[in-house]
Amino acid sequence: MRAAPVGPAGLSPELLRQVKRIELATRRLVDSRFAGEYHSVFKGQGMEFAEVREYQPGDEVRSIDWNVTARMRRLFVKRFVEERELTVLLLVDVSGSSRFGTGVLDKRTVAAQLAAALALTAVRNNDRVGLCAFGEQVTHLVPPRKGRRHALRIVRDVLAIPSQPGGTGLAEALDAASRALVHRSVVFVISDLVALGYEPALRRLAQRHDVVALTLDDPAERALPDLGVVHLQDPETTQRVTIDTGDRRVRAAYDAAAARERATRQTLLRRVAVDEVAVPLEHDWAEPLVRFFRMRQRRKRLG
Repeated sequence: MRAAPVGPAGLSPELLRQVKRIELATRRLVDSRFAGEYHSVFKGQGMEFAEVREYQPGDEVRSIDWNVTARMRRLFVKRFVEERELTVLLLVDVSGSSRFGTGVLDKRTVAAQLAAALALTAVRNNDRVGLCAFGEQVTHLVPPRKGRRHALRIVRDVLAIPSQPGGTGLAEALDAASRALVHRSVVFVISDLVALGYEPALRRLAQRHDVVALTLDDPAERALPDLGVVHLQDPETTQRVTIDTGDRRVRAAYDAAAARERATRQTLLRRVAVDEVAVPLEHDWAEPLVRFFRMRQRRKRLG
């Protein structure tokens, strides 16, 4: 068999074309919809010390530096500037279920598009962005850096990393992010969040960082379609089962279980103060992100 031609770092031309297509599509969204709103939402989360200067009429009394004033015997004030640079970390689920999708796009492709939009928006705002990809364990870590080429490398890696066998080690990935991030950062968790025992790790991460969950949701996971007798295999455990989707009782039981699982997840995220952005695979993935930015803006204005 003749080997397919490959591009840089052994990547196939088709993968590179896919990265380029995603870049072109998301770049328009970044320019027109994301960059400004991202800046409004995430910039200015803190203030950093800039200098001490002599008091000028109109300066706030509370900004007076009394130690320097005592030494110099005239009034001096501290000046602070808005922190301009952030670190953004993308935690991307590459477990076996990430290749699931009943429509045009599977979860991995939508995850790559979300990663592209967030990474390009971050670097447009001169922020650092990094990647932590995980299946059963953390499989790939890209340290946060700046620049368009770095952002596109993240998109490429999300697409190229093979799906990982085994379960979804979300707790391990959250703890890895906690260890890797020194300063307060923004962490986007891109996953279907179908995992167990991750609440303590999520709570620890959310106590020090701004964590946002982007949950990928296929329509067949919300409501079981009527397809007759089907043979299903779990992509993570490889367990197989045969069910009759034509049986209304089977569909009703499945739909009720799926609804309970969503409600449990939403309650967990509220409990640890993590915002959730539900991203249905059958709709435009950009719209939920835009709504999230606007919701954050309103919350910020209200204090």
